[in-house]
Amino acid sequence: MYPRLVAPRIVEALADTPVVLVHGPRQAGKSTLVRQLATSAENAVYVTLDDLTPRRSALADPETFVGGLAGGGGLVVIDEVQLAPDLLRAIKASVDRDRRPGRFLLTGSADVLLLPTVSESLAGRLERHTLWPLAEAEVRGATGDLVAGLFAGDPPRVESELLRGNYLELALRGGFPEVVDRPVGRRRERWFGSYLDTMVERDVRQLGNLHGLIEVPRLLTAFASRTCGLLNYADLGRDLEMERLTVKRYLDLLELAFLVDRLPAWHRNVGKRLRKNPKGLFVDTGLMAHLLGAGATDTATAERHAGALIENFAIMELRKLLVASDVWARGYHYRTEDGAEVDLVLERHGGDVVGIEVKAAAAVSPRDCRGLRSLQAAAGAEFVCGVVLYTGRQTVPLGERLWAVPMAGLWAGG
Repeated sequence: MYPRLVAPRIVEALADTPVVLVHGPRQAGKSTLVRQLATSAENAVYVTLDDLTPRRSALADPETFVGGLAGGGGLVVIDEVQLAPDLLRAIKASVDRDRRPGRFLLTGSADVLLLPTVSESLAGRLERHTLWPLAEAEVRGATGDLVAGLFAGDPPRVESELLRGNYLELALRGGFPEVVDRPVGRRRERWFGSYLDTMVERDVRQLGNLHGLIEVPRLLTAFASRTCGLLNYADLGRDLEMERLTVKRYLDLLELAFLVDRLPAWHRNVGKRLRKNPKGLFVDTGLMAHLLGAGATDTATAERHAGALIENFAIMELRKLLVASDVWARGYHYRTEDGAEVDLVLERHGGDVVGIEVKAAAAVSPRDCRGLRSLQAAAGAEFVCGVVLYTGRQTVPLGERLWAVPMAGLWAGG
């Protein structure tokens, strides 16, 4: 049991919202978390649609299924609700009759609100939270709010003994609870292989209502090799001998299933954001490393992909911290036509901007801030600070509102 940073946010939501959805990748710990939350709720009922009998009942008669569970008046916990998406219509009808907060706690291994079969809106009735695989802050039991500190212009002052190889090891391990305590080697690789087989053969196929998905493993491997780069669907399709629209459709499904993610472009002109290519990310770097054949730090493959693995790891660590922060912000990437770029741009409601660059080097200098300075000029007064996350030992100022911070700063609080 690892303490999950998002848990207090879910408790807050249950206190004033009828339906709370916890979604995220399979095996990220959703079931464990909601079961734990249900133990403190009076007359709570838990059911998982991974079990065949309740799933058949939910599919056959959603209204009766929901009514039976809600009849006791306590919190109703439904696990893997995406397996019977018509339940959301029945839940909406039940909530419209009784708007008490904390009635339903749902989990999903897909973004169920984007499923094409779900046409009814739960707007105003539902709050959703993402549970990613474990953040290193959760593994180490660290607390604090790094994101809030960055938006206050106060990056963490850190002294760390970790070296580049230590950060690469963390990236190769990833954050799935089942893997965190497994040693490097055959047992870890077997888990990743089984996980991907299950996701492709069951979840992605069900989400897309597809019969043949033989191209998906090749697409995942190709995506892994391009992670942290700009996505070009035409180039990816050409390399895989697949149609551009097919590539995009499959990536939509893989994102829906929380296997991959796409980071949109940041631009002061919101319209231009929509026309710029997103940046491709893997939700878990352990899965990414498995697909690349880079399971151990002493392999040439791991070293060849070290930069992308460490960058993807750091960006996803920050995205995991976002879900628990007091600051509500969205993530983007930044790239100009002359090649200035910033790996992650956090923009909070109101326009304040924080830029984060990731370097796998143990030493950085003001010259490494070209992209951050470009972002600083573009954002103007709304630029709060810029941070270069690196594999060195201590926090160092690099210029006005610019800092070099060891990656250990991602879990230094508390």
